[in-house]
Amino acid sequence: MPKYSSGVEDYLKAILHISGKGGYARTKDIAEELKVKPPSVTEMVVKMAKDKLVDYEKYGGVRLTRKGEKLAKLIKERQEVIESLFELMLVPGRTAKKDSCKLEHQLSPETLSNLKLFLKFLKSKGHYEKLKKDFKKTKEGYK
Repeated sequence: MPKYSSGVEDYLKAILHISGKGGYARTKDIAEELKVKPPSVTEMVVKMAKDKLVDYEKYGGVRLTRKGEKLAKLIKERQEVIESLFELMLVPGRTAKKDSCKLEHQLSPETLSNLKLFLKFLKSKGHYEKLKKDFKKTKEGYK
């Protein structure tokens, strides 16, 4: 899959989140979600439509294409994997979400794949919650 900018990836993720509620996303809603101005959204979705990531009609909303939806779900999964690691490390929720959003664009597919497998291993063997509890005790011991 081609590499897209972190901006495009953030738009895809936002459109996936918003369109999950009604099948499409309005540019106004995308602007609010990403804290950008509506003209910036229009400019980006026009670009994304050229790359066949979204279907966009002026005043008609934005819908992910199959290609865009597949990529958006992959991006969302990457962020969730990183958030899961941060959760294990007891990083507060808001910080974990913000930082995982930054990291999701930077880590290689190999690293993310291994991280996903590692977390799956920890959860399947029942180690995840135990490690989290043990780390909490350790963290409190350093205060």
